[in-house]
Amino acid sequence: HIFDKGAEETRAKFSSTGLAVTGNITAPTNPAFNVGLSAIQSDIAIDGWVTVLFDTEIFDQGANFNTGTYTFTAPVTGKYQLNLTVRLENVDTAAAYYQITIKTSNKTYVFTIDPGALASDPGYWAIPLSVLADMDASDTAYVRIFQSIGTAQTDVNADPGETIFSGYLAC
Repeated sequence: HIFDKGAEETRAKFSSTGLAVTGNITAPTNPAFNVGLSAIQSDIAIDGWVTVLFDTEIFDQGANFNTGTYTFTAPVTGKYQLNLTVRLENVDTAAAYYQITIKTSNKTYVFTIDPGALASDPGYWAIPLSVLADMDASDTAYVRIFQSIGTAQTDVNADPGETIFSGYLAC
């Protein structure tokens, strides 16, 4: 049997042991995005949530990421793999903690660091966060950061290899 989806072709064989597929299976219409920052986000505010300004698309398959609101909107219900790496610069050891979140309509996913154990302010600190998120059609996802106390000296690095937010429909 041959399943034909446009220019792609996948061959499948049925046998007594099940289905065997040969060739590559791709999903060029599934939503997927990868975004970065166009500029350093300097001196983030303390004691309040700050949205990370992901305003530069590396790609946006399906046009579901809005660079004006820094938000991904799920076009269909499903499980979405969301990935984040944020490089903070001029991290303040006087801060009680920092939290980086991927906030979806259904849940907030959090990564917390406590720089207070360090002897001095680190020049940078890269924070990763990945999650398989349950999202309904029209649910949104965006990234926030929170610094508890300290000095508003921390920057979000804009290097596209170090500060990125990406996601795709997994199933």
